[in-house]
Amino acid sequence: MSVLNRYRTTLTSFLAYFIMSGMLAPIGIISAPMAQEFGLPVTAVTAKFSWLTVGIFVGAVAALVVFNWCRIKTAMIGLFGLLAISLLSLPFSGSIDAIGLRLGVVGVCCGIGLPAAALVIARTYAAEHRASMLVITDGFFSIAGIVCAWVAVTVLAMNFHWSGVYLFVAGIAVLVVVLALFSSYPESSGEAAADPSPTAWPISAWLCIAALCTYTMAQNSILWWLPQYAQQQLGATADAGGALVGQFWSGMFAAQLFVAWWVLRIGVNRLLWLAAASTLLLSVPIWLVTDASWLWWLAALWGFGNLGLLKVVLSYGSTFTAIASPRLVSSLLLGATTGTAISPWLSSHIVALGDASYALKFGSFAYLVMLVLLAAAVSLARSRPAIEVTLNPQS
Repeated sequence: MSVLNRYRTTLTSFLAYFIMSGMLAPIGIISAPMAQEFGLPVTAVTAKFSWLTVGIFVGAVAALVVFNWCRIKTAMIGLFGLLAISLLSLPFSGSIDAIGLRLGVVGVCCGIGLPAAALVIARTYAAEHRASMLVITDGFFSIAGIVCAWVAVTVLAMNFHWSGVYLFVAGIAVLVVVLALFSSYPESSGEAAADPSPTAWPISAWLCIAALCTYTMAQNSILWWLPQYAQQQLGATADAGGALVGQFWSGMFAAQLFVAWWVLRIGVNRLLWLAAASTLLLSVPIWLVTDASWLWWLAALWGFGNLGLLKVVLSYGSTFTAIASPRLVSSLLLGATTGTAISPWLSSHIVALGDASYALKFGSFAYLVMLVLLAAAVSLARSRPAIEVTLNPQS
């Protein structure tokens, strides 16, 4: 594979992560103008994004088998081409149900596209470089959260249609298609690797899967309702409320750069406890403060306090089989995807019981459940030999 071709295929993988985050990050910012356009409560509109998140879940499940018969290049061109078409048609959808259907299609494309991107990097780079390249993919995910939150706020401030941010994401998808057309991809062999059955996994592995589900459910419940909370309860402007999303992702990005170095010094096992505790504790002040000006700092601090927790749990969970199991790693990712999938529906129903602050408090409670699950996983695993690992390249 030529150096130029490697750069192209690697860039398509990075942009796939950018697109996934670009779909999720603006939800809390654009839900209010969408509700105004269709004459619906914000909770009803936010719940429609379940089409997107459930679609991501369906795509993640499909990705377990789709590459046994589909070439990676074909998948990249087809998936991101369909994704771009779906997003470009949003301004002409006409109804909230039609928008939900398009978001579902986009979700399925993202759910399959992300494993494809990870597979490209795993097959392109040797083991000693693979982990660092996958850390960069996480960086693109966070950068997209910053950029797309800013684009969403800017589009609305200029009185453009709320779909403007997704038209921007569609442009990124078109770029992926163009790059893929002129690239050669390392293809999957379709061979079924020896992999322990889920019935052979220890209970600790299942507890980690459940912990990742509660982690993403908590994060999204807070993140998607934080702009509404800032505006409705604390009197912040729409621009200031939307900027909080970008602040969170800025903190998350800084933490990912820091953790990539720090984990080598303290190890995953100790970082697991620190990240889980700081994620919970730093989420609480967000719904305790009464001055909106503090939220700008607290959102960034909460993002940094995550300390790459999803990656840390994936790395820890992968040690429960003698050799890192592709099936186990995929199941850990599915746990995280499941939490994302149910967040819009669940958080919308919680907010309907009171106000946006209920979603933030529920998020902290879900983090507490996550911490208990991880504590149980570690406790049950103590009888096993301690295994210190670096960031898992398959995650």
